[in-house]
Amino acid sequence: MLQAVQGLPLLAAPTVLLAAVVVYRAARAWAARRRILRLGGYAPQIPTALPWGIGILFNVLRNTLQHQTLRCWTQWLDNTPNHGTVEAHILSRRCVFTADPDNIKAVLATQFDDFGKGDDFHATWRRFLGDSIFTTDGRQWAASRQLIRPMFVKDRVSDLQVMERHVQRLLAAMVIEEEDGPQRIVNMSDLIFRYSLDVATDFLLGDAVGSLETPAQGFETAFEHVQHIQALIVRMGRAHILIPRGSFNRSIRSIDAFVRPYIDSALRIKDSNNMTTKSEPDYTFLHALSHHTRDPQLIRDQLISILIAGRDTTASALSWTVYELARHPEVVTRVRKEILDMVGLDCPTYSQLKEMKYLQNILRETLRLYPIIPSNVRVALRDTHLPRGGGPDGLSPIGILKNTQIFYSPLYLHRRDEFYPPGCSDHLHFRPERWETWQPRPWTYLPFNGGPRVCIGQQFALTEMAYTLVRLLQRFERMENWAVGETPVLATNISVRPGED
Repeated sequence: MLQAVQGLPLLAAPTVLLAAVVVYRAARAWAARRRILRLGGYAPQIPTALPWGIGILFNVLRNTLQHQTLRCWTQWLDNTPNHGTVEAHILSRRCVFTADPDNIKAVLATQFDDFGKGDDFHATWRRFLGDSIFTTDGRQWAASRQLIRPMFVKDRVSDLQVMERHVQRLLAAMVIEEEDGPQRIVNMSDLIFRYSLDVATDFLLGDAVGSLETPAQGFETAFEHVQHIQALIVRMGRAHILIPRGSFNRSIRSIDAFVRPYIDSALRIKDSNNMTTKSEPDYTFLHALSHHTRDPQLIRDQLISILIAGRDTTASALSWTVYELARHPEVVTRVRKEILDMVGLDCPTYSQLKEMKYLQNILRETLRLYPIIPSNVRVALRDTHLPRGGGPDGLSPIGILKNTQIFYSPLYLHRRDEFYPPGCSDHLHFRPERWETWQPRPWTYLPFNGGPRVCIGQQFALTEMAYTLVRLLQRFERMENWAVGETPVLATNISVRPGED
């Protein structure tokens, strides 16, 4: 009897501890619910059969690997009020998913100080992008943007010599005469990504990597691999710790080994007082960074961030444009006439590119159907609210507590039929002519994001796309699609690019 009495506290301790944990978590959940209701309310819940949102997480990962990134958003939002906003708890974290223009406007602009990248985003991306413009908030972000802005002013963007050097190499890679006859088949997406990498490294470093001439280099391979793994890390949320990092870390080291000599060289030039000035034509982004700081790690972080933005967004958009042109010969005929009437076979100027209205409409239409970053995320930096998503009609505010993640999808947003004229049945099809009479409503067209964090390099990207297309279409009368199916395959890493069935 004495042994039983003495043993009772030991047997009861785990039960008491478990009960205390349950009570504590219930109290926290109750308090959080009260705060959310005071701030607004809740959005509809995403249904899931598995606990802790594991089913949602699995669905996201599966659709990403199957190149079905749009499927998740369609499943979540198509049957909700106004196709606007839903939420879920995934691994104990509240996540809101929205394609409502009012909510996106709030997150990116009108309530800008309430939302940012946050500590978790910074930690998730730090191994790849460090303390760069894409991973930081507040003063650190503002300082990065101020540093980068001068490299994308009109005088820099309108200097087309870098693009001309590499577009000639692109044409040479496409036209290997007689090997397969005059209708030689080439993988345009592969060539375009290599071309854009050469342009980006030339523009940023002052020295192209030479990917078009020597494909499958170590840097290019590492760059692609890191982006693939990073995309999986992001989509796994808190479960990203389950993803092996061995090859990821090796590829990061390969990237660092490639850029470090350029960084060291720029710092040595500064030390020698022979620093290139802003007025000189060979002044690069790397020079600007070395003017700003002597910290090689900070230079590396900013350099890699702008490199990935400058290369991947442009290459993806160009690939989609060529894909659609190959499916629409009538568009090719019309834009070639515009090009030849304005510049003939000469190199176009920056102003001529802007004056080619149909060419510009082709770019707008491509970015409407295929916004290069299909979805993005912000986190609440304080308790706040979103203007819409709650109530039976989805028009009431929803409460947002600090550290809640807000995901938004330009890819789904651009496909919402209610944002097009009544009776419009072609909004899922490529038709550049629509831009002659139609303009999107504010915050329903976001190919380059919006608000203070709007893409700083958008004019450079649009100029590179326009210039490249002009030079291609001056050379070729038509394009044909021989390999990629009629239904677009949205292959997604960080950006979305054409994939194969």
